[in-house]
Amino acid sequence: MAVTVETLEKLERKITLSLPVDSIKSEVNGRLKRLARTVKMDGFRPGKVPLGVVAQRYGYSVQYEVINDKVGEAFSQAANEAKLRVAGQPRISEKEGAPEGEMTFDAVFEIFPEVKIGDLTTAQVQKLAAEVDDAAIDRTLEILRKQRRTFAQRAQGSPAEDGDRVTVDFEGKIDGEPFAGGKAEAFQFLVGEGQMLKEFEDAVRGMKVGESKTFPLSFPEDYHGKDVAGKTADFLVTLKNLEAAHLPEVNEQFVKSLGIEGGTVDSLRADVRKNLEREVKFRLQSRNKQAVMDALLANAELELPKAIVQAEIERLLEGARADLKARGIKDADKADIPEDVVRPQAERRVRLGLVVAELVRANELQAKPEQLKAHVEELASSYEKPQDVVKWYFGDRDRLAEVEAVVVENNVTDFVLSKAKIDEKTVTFDELMAQN
Repeated sequence: MAVTVETLEKLERKITLSLPVDSIKSEVNGRLKRLARTVKMDGFRPGKVPLGVVAQRYGYSVQYEVINDKVGEAFSQAANEAKLRVAGQPRISEKEGAPEGEMTFDAVFEIFPEVKIGDLTTAQVQKLAAEVDDAAIDRTLEILRKQRRTFAQRAQGSPAEDGDRVTVDFEGKIDGEPFAGGKAEAFQFLVGEGQMLKEFEDAVRGMKVGESKTFPLSFPEDYHGKDVAGKTADFLVTLKNLEAAHLPEVNEQFVKSLGIEGGTVDSLRADVRKNLEREVKFRLQSRNKQAVMDALLANAELELPKAIVQAEIERLLEGARADLKARGIKDADKADIPEDVVRPQAERRVRLGLVVAELVRANELQAKPEQLKAHVEELASSYEKPQDVVKWYFGDRDRLAEVEAVVVENNVTDFVLSKAKIDEKTVTFDELMAQN
């Protein structure tokens, strides 16, 4: 049959569907007869309920189901014949004044947009590069040493220094009144490691065991304790105990303490380098991928289907409520989060998804089996039993689909970088690690 498609605005279209009343009645009767064979009703044996009684009880709901099914089938057929890529679900409404023997419906829906991607050879993309140097390895080893440090009593009269473990009693008051969480006894922390607010650490640094000190402390405006955020408290602190840290030497005994039997310092450094290089690779991929996606969006023209954006908004809101619930927020599943909070993110995701899909389709950038295998093996290589991790990924379609999405994005990134004008910038290891 010929399908007439009416353009309403931008991506919105309308198709009018006609259904013969006789075919609806016939299907309804058929379903009611099948229902009568199994339905249970008081006063009748199973399979012996009269058709009229079944029709009286279930006729309306069965007719509703049949009409829904028939309209859905008719819409699918019409959309296929018109070669339309439908975005989201159509809005169906029955029309008044249908010809005798027919029911007519309007189906209003959106179609996926035409995506126009500009000349990528004119796109500007900043590509970061970084290397793992000896200093980065040294800092990592220093972290490992700190994780295995021991503490010993300092000599009487020694002042507290950075790296020391102190035990203190303290009490804080705001306008002369104590506040929740402002008092503790035998409280331990490491000086100079940011475990306490700077003013607190500054006050304790240089104190000796047995000494007490009062000092003002201003809580930041964004402090996690809302009752004291932005306020100034007066603290009294007493140093009860002082211990100096001892960091182990990086030698073969230290290597053994890390669970590496028969290892040497050189093999430990090589292992640390390998792990840091893997982290650098993933960080660079992530940062450069972001730059490529920004360039793609800047070079693409398309309309956004409202239905797809709305679905993404709902998904983001659901995720936000789940996050609040995980944090222990009461009635998080009912939290009234305005759509406008997530709308920009939803629109960007939908836009990017459509642009990437078009680039993948047009340039055959789908993930190849060997790419999937190589990526999973790389992810698994940092685990103790890599083969178990590989099986874990390949044993679940959803997990593998996540890997596939990453590989496709990597293919897109490589493709765009091969076309675009590249501004290569070398950053230090620390600069790369500090980036979000």
